[in-house]
Amino acid sequence: MPIKFFVKQWLMPPGVLFLLLLIAWWLRIRRPGLSVVCFALGLGGLWLMSLPLVMQKAASLLETEPALPMSEWAGLAGRADAIVVLGAGRERGDPGWGGADQPTATALERMRFAAALAKASGLPVLTSGGLHYDTPPSEAQLMADRLREDFGVQVKWQEGASRTTWENAQLSAQVLQPLGIRRVVVVTQAWHMQRSRWSFERAGFEVVPAPMGFLGRDHARPFGGLLPESRAMWQSGQLLNEAVGLVGYRLFY
Repeated sequence: MPIKFFVKQWLMPPGVLFLLLLIAWWLRIRRPGLSVVCFALGLGGLWLMSLPLVMQKAASLLETEPALPMSEWAGLAGRADAIVVLGAGRERGDPGWGGADQPTATALERMRFAAALAKASGLPVLTSGGLHYDTPPSEAQLMADRLREDFGVQVKWQEGASRTTWENAQLSAQVLQPLGIRRVVVVTQAWHMQRSRWSFERAGFEVVPAPMGFLGRDHARPFGGLLPESRAMWQSGQLLNEAVGLVGYRLFY
């Protein structure tokens, strides 16, 4: 796992863009022409990733599922049998919480939305997410604890072994389908929903998409979103990872 993570971080932006800048510096004397090309690609890529406007346009291409209207939340029980909320990592050993691991901010967004849907519809909830850092507790357990303690929602099932979106779907099917549950509301970020729906449908589910956290809309950034921003850099990295995942899933699954 550490080697796979290391390779992935250098093959994906921004890692590969920093590599291009290093290659440009190394070639500056022996191959000045190629050095200029590598420098332009590396610096240009980092600049584009840092622009909120570019991030917003890229997100709009991935966010193909429309939002679930609030007027339909109460009626979800007629369209599905359970809510599945997907994990999004964990923060390790937060001193503010007595050293206890916590769900990431992204996971908390999903949990908050899943809790609202569960309260409106009365549907039972499954949390899905395995061992981040290869040590317990699982993401599913962390989410179940916080949903109960922070949002007053009891989680009926936990799937605590998955490491990918594909495994979220396959292992959730092993929990739910023997119980006759094949219609599920899937809760995740809007930019992640396309791959999530694809995975859950191939696992044999009928999916009601419940996307949230939309990035492909006007966020009212100053100067039209044309100023570099650290937050946009991180968001662009998430979107690039998702785009690669979409292609990879269709090739390998």
